Amino acid sequence: MLEVDIKIAPEELDDHEAIFRQLARAGGLHPSSVRYYRIIRRSLDARYRPPLYQLRALLSTNEMLPDIPRELDKLRDVSREKEVYIIGAGPAGYFAALECIRLGLRPIVLERGKDVRTRRRDLRAIQQEGIVNPHSNYCFGEGGAGTYSDGKLYTRSSKRGKIESVLQILTECGADPDIRIDAHPHIGSNKLPGIIANMRKAIEAHGGEVVFDAHVSDMVITGTVRKRVSALEINGSERVSCDHVILATGHSARDIFQLLLNHGVYIEPKPYALGVRIEHAQQFIDQCQYGMSTRGENLPAASYALNAQAGNRGVFSFCMCPGGLIVPAATAPGEIVVNGMSLSRRDSPYANSGIVTSIEKEDLEAYAAAGVLSGVALQREVEQRMYEAGNGTQAAPAQRLTDFLQGIVSRDVPESSYIPGLISAPVHELLPPMLYVRLAHGIKMFESKMQGYISYDAVVVAPESRTSSPVRIPRDPVTGMHIEIAGLYPCGEGAGYAGGIVSAAMDGQFIARCVQQQVASIG
Repeated sequence: MLEVDIKIAPEELDDHEAIFRQLARAGGLHPSSVRYYRIIRRSLDARYRPPLYQLRALLSTNEMLPDIPRELDKLRDVSREKEVYIIGAGPAGYFAALECIRLGLRPIVLERGKDVRTRRRDLRAIQQEGIVNPHSNYCFGEGGAGTYSDGKLYTRSSKRGKIESVLQILTECGADPDIRIDAHPHIGSNKLPGIIANMRKAIEAHGGEVVFDAHVSDMVITGTVRKRVSALEINGSERVSCDHVILATGHSARDIFQLLLNHGVYIEPKPYALGVRIEHAQQFIDQCQYGMSTRGENLPAASYALNAQAGNRGVFSFCMCPGGLIVPAATAPGEIVVNGMSLSRRDSPYANSGIVTSIEKEDLEAYAAAGVLSGVALQREVEQRMYEAGNGTQAAPAQRLTDFLQGIVSRDVPESSYIPGLISAPVHELLPPMLYVRLAHGIKMFESKMQGYISYDAVVVAPESRTSSPVRIPRDPVTGMHIEIAGLYPCGEGAGYAGGIVSAAMDGQFIARCVQQQVASIG
């Protein structure tokens, strides 16, 4: 087999004969001698005008290329095996469950929210009525925050497992096979629900269990010399015994942080980021990135990645959503939180991105009374302040970008993808001064990298406050267990060990392997 690279124009992307000829030429082969090929990598290089796709492929002149092994075929019946409780049905929890099954353990997944289909009603209530269900929203419920907030699969993490395994499982559960080859794979919030439901069916078909509306309200931690988790309380009443608990609750489960503190479980603050969302017309982003006002059907909605320094803090784009929507991501009444998402086609006329700045320990001195939850205290203060500036619904405070930088209230705000609506408000005053100064400085720097970024028609929507967990639940790097509590395995974004769907999924797989090793050592 031979590995080769070629560049093709967007209009040639579906011309398999043209691709075949170019691949053979790049490999120094006559087309008649190439019997099989497989694209293994695809990326878009927007430095060219017009942009070009870069393809990497495997060629074979004789033998067939081997099939990609199916991951779900490795699952076994675990209905009578050792039980492992998993708190949270997000990517960390579900991929941990599937890995447990592969390793011969029976997962029982406890999810505070609802199944992915029923959950839609609560999302509709947030969007249209401003009603926030604290257990079922854009962050909580089957599939976690990623299900209805874009489905981007890009990650730089590869320390805890193989990215290919995660992408293959998603493909087998219904994702487009192209996610296995795209440099920046994306599923879309319209397709993820079905994929998540298929993952649950695979878990249940092999003897695992998924329980919805099961809020873990307390834990029983016993022992003196070496403490361990021995039981879970569900919904304030039911109690179940357990030996191994994977804690995969996501970055917004503040009650879990408090629960752990109430039991004297050691947790620690960690850096995160906080800021706003900025929305432009997608056509403007396309013009900047592709050099064309109208892109062809084989070019995706253009994205961007920007960063700058404001003193000793970074200011950067986060979770950029080309052809996307801004959505309400509050997890409790009386707060405003915004996030971004895209459907699979990314065909919204808008493009939005979080523009955030790093929050370090030194930035939280004013919140010292909250102890290790000082980062949560800052988040909560900003989110509640934004709500109080509104009209009692999920309508978000907003400002034209030019007005935000000048520190003046906008007379009106542009049309937006944000369904609950925008309210003109002094976002520059509602943010803590340190955040506003940094964001304004960084955005001004962005203009030199992307001319026209600072536009009267661009809108600032606030706040983008749930970028990652402000808390880390420390664990032993070898056993995966909490450094003080036996049988408790912190996992995923909520524990501070992941950022996004794929890295959370890989962390879930890693922790499942840790549990299996512990079970095997006990015998």
